[in-house]
Amino acid sequence: MARLIFGVMRPRQPILGTELAGVIETVGKDVTRFRPGDAVFAFPGGKMGCHAQYRVVAEDGPVALKPENLSFEEAASLSFGGSTALHFLRKADIKAGDNVLVIGASGGVGTALVQLAKHFGAEVTGVTSAANFGLVASLGAGRVIDYTKEEFTKGGETYDIIADTVGATSLARCKHALKDKGRLLMIAGGLPDMIAALWAPLTSSKRAIMGPAGERPEDMRQLAELAKAGVLRPVIDRRYDFARMAEAHAYVETRRKRGSVVVSVGHEG
Repeated sequence: MARLIFGVMRPRQPILGTELAGVIETVGKDVTRFRPGDAVFAFPGGKMGCHAQYRVVAEDGPVALKPENLSFEEAASLSFGGSTALHFLRKADIKAGDNVLVIGASGGVGTALVQLAKHFGAEVTGVTSAANFGLVASLGAGRVIDYTKEEFTKGGETYDIIADTVGATSLARCKHALKDKGRLLMIAGGLPDMIAALWAPLTSSKRAIMGPAGERPEDMRQLAELAKAGVLRPVIDRRYDFARMAEAHAYVETRRKRGSVVVSVGHEG
């Protein structure tokens, strides 16, 4: 499905990159919210174009002032994972006391989900490899499951929300691990998952939630506030210079990164 949106054989947009952080060089004559010299972070998302030295962003678009307690690299790493996590937790109507399971809890979206779900008052369980136990626990997970040794659907635990960030499960597979009216967040779902999501409400109180997460300006401002307050901590696995862009992509494709991978055009710290 992503190929239909972003290009079947090659990217429709030749300049990739969905999020950025940097300093405003200049503004249009009618701009009032920002001024040259402001440090900002932004999330053009599907419009891409961020793998470049300069990027034009609309004043009323998904752009916000960079929290002073974050580096440019940390701010750049917030947008995708944080916005996606906010979108799906909002769709799931998360509330205090919910039991939430996050599959892929050490990834870019997963690390944001663990922290935000904890912030909203949920009890969080993370699913990851043993090497990432310490990281996921430090982000707020009360329990961590090693997916190589334990099948979360067979442990007898049930959850109000299961968030699958890596496409590792389906509604049929985890139905017995969901409570009555439980929600499965299929963040990396495909076409078969979409069909199942449409059918599920007709046969059960449990439902699947999927679809693209939008780039909302208000989400960027909320992420900035949460990061400034120390609620949302950026997790960066590796940093690459712009000249090593291909290496950065290759590492992400291993599906073994912890948090985000950041490429720096020139800004430091």
